[in-house]
Amino acid sequence: MNLRHYKKAAAMAAVVLLISSATAQELVGDKVDLDTLARIKTEAYQHSQVMENLFYISEVYGPRVNNSSNHRAAAEWAMKQMKEWGLQNVHLEKWHFGYGWQIKKYYGAMESPVYAAIVGFPLAWTPGTKGAITAEPIFAPIHSKEDFAKYHGKLKGKIVLMFDPAPLTLHTRADAQPSPTDEEILARGNARGGGRGAAGGGPGGPGGPGAAGAANRDPSGRGRPGEGTWEYTPTSLALANTKNSALRAEVNAYMKEEGAAVVLTPGYNGDGGTIFGTYGGSEDPNAPVPPPIVAIAAEQYNRIIRLLQHNITPKLTFDIQVEYQKTDQDAFNVIGEIPGATKPDEVVMLGGHFDSWQGGTGATDNGTGSSVAMEAVRILATLHQPMARTVRVALWGGEEEGVYGSIAYVQQHFAKRTDMIKTPEYDKFDVYFNDDGGSGRFRGVSAGGSPQMAAIFKSWIEPIKDQHIVAVSGGDTFRPTTSPGGTDSTAFSWIGLNGIGFQQDGLEYGTRTHHSNADTYDRVQKDDVMQGSMIEAWFAYNAATRPDMLPRIPTPAPDPKATGHE
Repeated sequence: MNLRHYKKAAAMAAVVLLISSATAQELVGDKVDLDTLARIKTEAYQHSQVMENLFYISEVYGPRVNNSSNHRAAAEWAMKQMKEWGLQNVHLEKWHFGYGWQIKKYYGAMESPVYAAIVGFPLAWTPGTKGAITAEPIFAPIHSKEDFAKYHGKLKGKIVLMFDPAPLTLHTRADAQPSPTDEEILARGNARGGGRGAAGGGPGGPGGPGAAGAANRDPSGRGRPGEGTWEYTPTSLALANTKNSALRAEVNAYMKEEGAAVVLTPGYNGDGGTIFGTYGGSEDPNAPVPPPIVAIAAEQYNRIIRLLQHNITPKLTFDIQVEYQKTDQDAFNVIGEIPGATKPDEVVMLGGHFDSWQGGTGATDNGTGSSVAMEAVRILATLHQPMARTVRVALWGGEEEGVYGSIAYVQQHFAKRTDMIKTPEYDKFDVYFNDDGGSGRFRGVSAGGSPQMAAIFKSWIEPIKDQHIVAVSGGDTFRPTTSPGGTDSTAFSWIGLNGIGFQQDGLEYGTRTHHSNADTYDRVQKDDVMQGSMIEAWFAYNAATRPDMLPRIPTPAPDPKATGHE
């Protein structure tokens, strides 16, 4: 080896040594500020406003179907609160969506052979009845387009039951399962692995909408949104993929052309008066408008079918009024921030989606995530503790339809997935923390496949393990987010930014409250959302004050076929 090569090799060895030392130091984690942690805990637990936030979001302004009048009023309230807490640059960021929609009145009853009130609610973007109508039901299950000819000319003026009877079985266990122990959470986190967007079982991760994953799935097997086959079933009414959207539009057009007065569904899950349902029409002004579609209690749906099968034709009455918000077809995200003291152009974000479905008041999905994010920034603003980086809160719109609001935001501010041409903001973005798992307390956090991130997060949770957040999952294997979906953190990881979710106790989220008429304030556990607020404030504070930004996941290649709202 000549001298030149020797010097070059020595220089390379020095670089490797420096990198190795830096990596080793990074894997140790961060030194944390325990004095500030104590102040965060005091504010979170002794002066909490998280349930007051939730009261207004769900009780006063819920439900908040995207771009509806309720949704807009809730956004005005949220911006007012943020300004009162001292947040700056509070504003709405708009993106094109379509019509808003909300319920104004619902009444349903069986008039004969005996009277019975019909529990239910109309599906989103379906019209009202233009006054009370009384008509006979007809059982006309539609399994595919081949069934259209079978019922041609038979549906005019009828109340159509277009789905098979709901398969109801005896409940042999409680809807809400006991929370796992800390040891079980640790074991689950270690076994799960997981990549970016896999929030340790949170939305978008392998566990499904609730952190308990399969433990909270409906034992009847009827499924939840995003599950099931492509056939036109109650489940497919809740799906937004192209195949089911096209099929739904064809069925809607068919029912309208045949003159059906009202269409009934038992929802895609639930019994005992709990009804799961989302939308039956579309926000798109150019999509076919169906007849009124109502999700009713599964037991009542089955009763009507049994009467018909016994040649007894009941009389049903429905009186439905809805409101289409057509004047402004641009939906919005609510944004506010605490400016950074020394690195204001570097940004830490936290948030949750602000829109909901209409069956309940949108309390657990996702009033909890929105109220927790608002409370976390309120805590940080109240401390008056300088933070180097800007902390920005986002209350997303359009998550329920396909994470539209967060997709629009990341493509406007950071990069379009089609070409991955980065804006100046891209390299200054640090991390986004997401909460969209219902009422359960935070039990773990995803590191997105980064061992460096895992070490950092472990150092952050070490002093708060007594709060039962104990696990860091996904610290070994990176899995890219090939398409956004499930929840808003995936919109960030989809373009190579840190989108982080928390693992939460599942409680009864998947079995009772998620997209149902039981999604109400009383299903939220106060101690849990207080704990989530404290942890989210702590994570945001640490990210905003550490010397360097968090490790960045790999930047994906451009995807010319990628689509997203802008």
